Amino acid sequence: MFDYSDNGITVSAMLDTRRANKLGLFPAKIRVTYQRQRQYYSTGKCLAEDDWEKLLNSRSRELNEIRSSIQVTAEKVRDAIKELIKSDTFSFEALNKRLGNATGDTLNTAFTAKIESLRAQGKVSTADWYKYTLRSIKLFAGKQVKYSQVTIDWLQRYEKSLLKENKSYTTISMYMRALQVIINEAKSAGVIKPSQHPFGKGKYEIPQHEGRNIALTIGEIAKIVDYQCKTETEERCRDLWFFSYLCNGANITDICKLKFSNIDNGEISFYRQKTIAKAKKKKQIHAVITPEMQAIIEKWGNSNSEPNNYIFSFLLGDETPEDERRIIKNITSLMNKKMKDIGKELGIGSISTYTARHSYATVLKRSGANMAYISETLGHSDLKTTENYMARFEKEERLKNAALLTNFKKAS
Repeated sequence: MFDYSDNGITVSAMLDTRRANKLGLFPAKIRVTYQRQRQYYSTGKCLAEDDWEKLLNSRSRELNEIRSSIQVTAEKVRDAIKELIKSDTFSFEALNKRLGNATGDTLNTAFTAKIESLRAQGKVSTADWYKYTLRSIKLFAGKQVKYSQVTIDWLQRYEKSLLKENKSYTTISMYMRALQVIINEAKSAGVIKPSQHPFGKGKYEIPQHEGRNIALTIGEIAKIVDYQCKTETEERCRDLWFFSYLCNGANITDICKLKFSNIDNGEISFYRQKTIAKAKKKKQIHAVITPEMQAIIEKWGNSNSEPNNYIFSFLLGDETPEDERRIIKNITSLMNKKMKDIGKELGIGSISTYTARHSYATVLKRSGANMAYISETLGHSDLKTTENYMARFEKEERLKNAALLTNFKKAS
């Protein structure tokens, strides 16, 4: 229905039949292809496949209006691309910001374009992070938030609003970092002036949370390992939590994606899914397979140990990024629920999948392990990251040791 091509960039209108809405209709999108990469831009219209086939030649007033609306969106995309080609600055990032500006100069359109772009790249988890942030901004300021509205005062009021909603500083920090990325991209694309940028020293600074201590002692971990589980599901969750702890604190996404090909010479080697797309230099993590880890693999792992098979059969390998994200999220949620129950039974407190990672690092630190070694095994990009990561636990040790100075009862 609409096709345009210039300088290796092609634009076409298409019906995205990958996922229907609740009415069984599919979204009409504008597809841009460049250097074998594709991004999709929403037109706001949804149709049945039969109506899409009729769209070009239909005399129906309703379909004609839909066709005109799709045409207008396609032309906006084409015109934006022409301008970028003219200035020799075409990139998908620049296109996204220009389109956001062209469709109303709003944060909302920029966030929507960012979410679409991330989903097209298969970065479903990050896309969800931006989706939740956008939802929060809409609740606070509406559906048409202009860049000019986002001032230091606006950000401070937004933070106060989130605190009133009982949002944690962890959540607030995540929302603000997503918002900062959108503002940074707008500045880079020339959508806003540097003087309008509200983030940074002397302006609005994203709150840093100290966080609560969630690391367990070696004794508490022993209680978890020895705990008599009530059901097979609880036992599997407990064992996978212990596997995570032993496997350098690997998160559940990493564990779900481990294959038998990751095992070599008594070690599991892998890249953290969380950082693999961001890091300039990919850092491989190596975890020694202890007898306990091997027992868990034999007990709960895939019976077919072909190199390309997953060690644990949560994924098959043919899932869409959305399905993969949903499966891993459900597994994590189930594990958190079961581990919380175990923690309550043992009187340890709340235990989660994240507790395993913090406990791994803290047990090593308390046992005298070298900080550089801990950093390497955690997959951190530099030692400073690990030092910041461990700071809260070192404070806990200082508080505990300070209390010993006045423990007169024990001394007497």
